[in-house]
Amino acid sequence: MLTKRIIPCLDIKNGRTVKGINFVDLRDAGDPVELAEIYAKNGADELVFLDISATEERRKTLTDLVLHVSEKINIPFTVGGGISSVDDVDILLKCGADKVSINSSAIKNPDLINELSAKFGSQCIVVAIDAKQIDGQWKVHLVGGKVQTELNLFEWAKEVETRGAGEILFTSMDHDGTKNGFANKALAKLSTELNIPIIASGGAGNCKHFVDTFIAGKADAALAASIFHFKEVEINDLKLELKKHNIPVRL
Repeated sequence: MLTKRIIPCLDIKNGRTVKGINFVDLRDAGDPVELAEIYAKNGADELVFLDISATEERRKTLTDLVLHVSEKINIPFTVGGGISSVDDVDILLKCGADKVSINSSAIKNPDLINELSAKFGSQCIVVAIDAKQIDGQWKVHLVGGKVQTELNLFEWAKEVETRGAGEILFTSMDHDGTKNGFANKALAKLSTELNIPIIASGGAGNCKHFVDTFIAGKADAALAASIFHFKEVEINDLKLELKKHNIPVRL
């Protein structure tokens, strides 16, 4: 059985790690290079680096920061934010990223998923999907959650898989930063209907929430930010708790 992955997320704005609630009210959470090094040493399975304002500000991801982070860690490293071309991905991989995450650019140009998968391999391409429930339907959002689309979460996820994505990073905007648990019903449906790994994001508040998303939500990996940044949960303690529930993890 494949081990479940614990993934700290570094949301970057103006070169600093930040964290908010429901995608707003951001507060400073520290230096991303220092945090990345700590997580790599403390048992994180992977790391995600999202330049959250790159798309909105119409600029590229901070490549210098990506390079500095990659020099300090020895675990897989996914980078997202402002990526819209083969050249963008090529530069980030040369700076030390192992995978890239695309979101708004994939919605605006779905063929980009096919292009990137063909060029770099599907294992390298993560499609991030930010969605919230509106009138009982999961609607996909873009530009850091600021713009609603008419895309349905599950239909878009299936298309993403068909086009060659290797993983989906699903963030429930309703759960983001609330620390009330992940969107496990939606996650379970995604995991059941798709054949690629699903990363759960949005809502982690304690160890039980991770247990629940791996069992009830059928997630392959779980991502969190503030509870790790502010040391509310230590990764090694979390993994020991998961082990007690017979959830396979790398210790």
